[in-house]
Amino acid sequence: MELDIAVHLDYGVEAPVDLLLQIEAAELSDQAIVSRQMDYGAAREESRIAAESGIGERVWLHVERDFVCDYRARVAVARMTPDLGALEQVAPRHLSGEAVRYLMPSRYCPSDVFQAYVAAEFSETSGGARVVALRDWIERKIAYVPGASDASTTALETFVQRQGVCRDFAHVMVAMARASTIPARFASVYAPDVDPQDFHAVAEVYLAGEWHLVDPTGMAGADTIARVGVGADAADVSFMTSFGWMTLREQSVKVSRVYDSHSDQR
Repeated sequence: MELDIAVHLDYGVEAPVDLLLQIEAAELSDQAIVSRQMDYGAAREESRIAAESGIGERVWLHVERDFVCDYRARVAVARMTPDLGALEQVAPRHLSGEAVRYLMPSRYCPSDVFQAYVAAEFSETSGGARVVALRDWIERKIAYVPGASDASTTALETFVQRQGVCRDFAHVMVAMARASTIPARFASVYAPDVDPQDFHAVAEVYLAGEWHLVDPTGMAGADTIARVGVGADAADVSFMTSFGWMTLREQSVKVSRVYDSHSDQR
């Protein structure tokens, strides 16, 4: 499957700022960048640095005046979608150092406070079956409500309030998986069926020796997702971090499937 991605950012800047941008789809074994165009307007690219866990890149920019950025890409996604429920859990003693990091509580995912709950409510499942049960529970029990949360909302607050947006759904999924001794991380992605269209967030869980994408909102299948980056939680993969004041004026994200002339476009 190929996806067309178009992002437009327009922010007012009153004084020079440095900013760290991570909006480009990553080049990975299961997704290839077919084409890419990036226009930073008047901003100056200073350097590129590796992102978390070696997935994607971050770009340092210096902005002297208003920041207008346009990113366009075509990404070919070639990802299998295994039966998650059949995948085995990896014993903690067999995890790599990289995977162990994603067992630990983090700023927005205080997984330790979920341990008693998941042990009581999901005791009859383990491994991939536990992941499926958690995903389905979150999709059923938490309402997708734009504006219901903000940048400081944690997984625990979302669990209590039972509402949020994709970021919050992903945080709850990550926290509950870690509480189940399953390494889990937050993933910033693009996907075509997200409504309303925007930057999207899902979880990745480590099962049977590999990372697997899971969307607890139910809006994106693993075979329709283009990854941007991953991290312990949203703090690691913000699409833009400014070191100075910026004011949002306009922002849009559009993701669509690419159909060839022989495809059914209905």
